[in-house]
Amino acid sequence: MVHLLFPVPSANFVLNFPEPCFEVRVSNKMPTFYIQQFGCRATQADGAALERELLDRGCTAAPNPTTASIVVLNTCTVTAAADAQARDAIRKIHAQNPAARLIVTGCYAQRAPEELASLPGVSWVVGNSHKPEIPQLVEMLSTNSPFETSTNPPPSNSNNFFPAAALHSDSTVPFHSFVGARHAVPSLGSFPHPIETTHLANILTGNIFDHPEFFSAPIQGGESHHTRPILKIQDGCNLRCSYCVIPFVRGKSRSLPPDAVICEIQKLTAGNSFPPANSRVGQPILAVHSSNVAQLEPSIPAVYNPAREIVLSGINLGTYGRDLSPRIEFIDLIRRILGETPLERLRISSIEPLDVTKDLIDLFASTDRIAQHFHMPLQSASNRILAAMHRWYRAEHYARRVELIHDRLPHAAIGADVIAGFPGETESDHAATVAFIERLPFTYLHVFSYSSRPSTKAATAADQIPAPTIKRRARELRSLAEQKSAAFRYSQIGRTERVLTLHGNDENDSTASACAHTTPALSSNYLRVQVPGILPSNLWQDVVITSEEGNYLVGEPTSTLCESSEFGACPGPVGASLR
Repeated sequence: MVHLLFPVPSANFVLNFPEPCFEVRVSNKMPTFYIQQFGCRATQADGAALERELLDRGCTAAPNPTTASIVVLNTCTVTAAADAQARDAIRKIHAQNPAARLIVTGCYAQRAPEELASLPGVSWVVGNSHKPEIPQLVEMLSTNSPFETSTNPPPSNSNNFFPAAALHSDSTVPFHSFVGARHAVPSLGSFPHPIETTHLANILTGNIFDHPEFFSAPIQGGESHHTRPILKIQDGCNLRCSYCVIPFVRGKSRSLPPDAVICEIQKLTAGNSFPPANSRVGQPILAVHSSNVAQLEPSIPAVYNPAREIVLSGINLGTYGRDLSPRIEFIDLIRRILGETPLERLRISSIEPLDVTKDLIDLFASTDRIAQHFHMPLQSASNRILAAMHRWYRAEHYARRVELIHDRLPHAAIGADVIAGFPGETESDHAATVAFIERLPFTYLHVFSYSSRPSTKAATAADQIPAPTIKRRARELRSLAEQKSAAFRYSQIGRTERVLTLHGNDENDSTASACAHTTPALSSNYLRVQVPGILPSNLWQDVVITSEEGNYLVGEPTSTLCESSEFGACPGPVGASLR
């Protein structure tokens, strides 16, 4: 019988993962890994933190999943299409690299672990509730432990989920490899796709609402080829929109304490990274409680290319700080970041419209250090549909915020999410949404075809919309979005913008391969700009927008480049100063 020996985690603060002591022979060679990302910025931030932790443990990042010994798929479940994308990726990776161990985690893994565990090639399914345990799981998989090939069935009282207690030293629970679907079929329920019956992977998950901690991990910047680090400062959601399954896979809203946020941004901007590989194995992934923020401080300073722009992300970002004691407002955190860190540009990811206040817009307008970019989920402009969605605003509330943003920041990017074909949506409701978008100065849209999600109120509605109608309405909205984006790009020709050069593969930039001898860059107002020459990433450059080519703009330099700190501070933008 095999047991892993780990200390019991602290009840007050940090879930530490020290170097494990196995009762089996441990290989000295650490595995190669690849992280396949899906979904939102918060999920991307989780993946970047996981990548940093694996690198610090001595693992090696593989350039693609076909050459990795372990592949982690960090999934999304916001729509049925997202689920299908994850399943297709699992099958493709397993076919191309059958020797790889596949660990599936993220929101889909939390919602429906048995679905994923049934897919050939999957070794482990780890829900969001236990995502911080993946680094030690990777170490465990690299040891070729005998339990990995055990065919013994689980105990008769097993609920077919791998017990997290087995990862700690006080556990007497053995590992089991659930290789027969017969062990889990009674709990599978109905599935929207065929279920394999010859394989079931190990499952490590639990009730997400039993995990009130905010799981965080330090990042250095540069993970996953991101020039701009994504810092997750909030997780979970207390809203119950009738179409959305995310609260049930992310849990209650919880926040990273403000001192920890400031500490992390100071390290990212000052060039201080966490220690090199293996110097503090197992320590960075934290379950944060505000009384122990000081433990986030690094013990060994190092030099790293400092971040010039950082993206703050969360599941419901505007609720940041409401769970903390003392409570802090999101706008006050932004003020602290501006006052206590040297960050040159802060970007905010999606924020609910009711959290976009006049004070917040005024703060954005008062400084060049906040990107002129607002992304506010709309979903529908029919008040009847908004009520059915359990969205707590109406079209007129949303419109006032868009108009105020445009009045104070006429060149700001204003984006929205829109759902086509929500149950009960009539042609009149759809037309109201189209007219609303046409009237207001949106610069881009993310259009989603309605997708029924298990356990949501909308899934049981009687008036579901036929799939061809949903497809047509989504197509009309996407066509309108293209028109809005093109008009915004055209309006920027002749303006001078400060842009940040990006890694060639940064955020799946689609323009890089199409533009030989140019470098992709990003403006404050979220425009993709190609600048001449092959340049390093993370450089400021002032450019005049000269033309539009496809879905990007072309910029001609007007100033010298400003790069990492060894070249000195970067001057303020043309006609303004960084405040």
